Amino acid sequence: MTDSMTDKPDTRSPGTDTNPPPNKPKRESLLANLLLNIVIPTVILTRFSGEEHLGIKLGIVIALAFPLIYGLHDFLTSRKLNVFSALGFISIMLTGGISLLELDPQYIAIKEAAIPGIIGLATLFSLKTRYPLVKTFLYNDKVLKVEKVARALRHYGTETAFEKTLQNATYLIAGSFFLSSVLNFILAKLILESPPGTLAFNEELGKMTALSFPVIALPAMLVMAVALFYLFRQIRKLTHLDLEEVINDGQ
Repeated sequence: MTDSMTDKPDTRSPGTDTNPPPNKPKRESLLANLLLNIVIPTVILTRFSGEEHLGIKLGIVIALAFPLIYGLHDFLTSRKLNVFSALGFISIMLTGGISLLELDPQYIAIKEAAIPGIIGLATLFSLKTRYPLVKTFLYNDKVLKVEKVARALRHYGTETAFEKTLQNATYLIAGSFFLSSVLNFILAKLILESPPGTLAFNEELGKMTALSFPVIALPAMLVMAVALFYLFRQIRKLTHLDLEEVINDGQ
């Protein structure tokens, strides 16, 4: 066989799959995520942290145990150490430590801002490495048929333009984490006013947990959605493939 035959694209299309798709990974339960990470901890902290129920310190321990157990179960199921899950674990442990040691609530505000801020900086720094984090967040085989996209990019000679696309998407993703950092800090400073070791502090911590999704997660998810829309639009432009052809639906 000649090299020209090797490089010749399939007659079906430049992005047609030649290998059977891998087994579809088990999807994370959004309901379980919300219940164990937000709803149950909030209810425990706001309703069952009084002395007539669990008590202040035991209430914090049990409330934070739910997201810890959820994270541990996710790790044991996937058998992968995810740096973002690890940061989430550290964040929960710091919240528990600051609360149980009855330190100044401002440390929780600093911690709440630091975690997404670190991820945002790591996302930008990853552009200088061989493994940009945009591929972890958006351009991966759980979301897209990356091999199919890569073949089409090679066929049309648009690989360099696509690298620029990934760079721009990285800036958007980093921006979503920096937005979370600012909103986390503001939310914590506005809500956490009582000293740790009091029922009022537990209730405020529960309120902050409950508001974290609509106040912080939704705006950050909106920015992430903008990055995903931009990536999809550029993929369609550079590969001449429709969205339905590149979305990984597990089939």
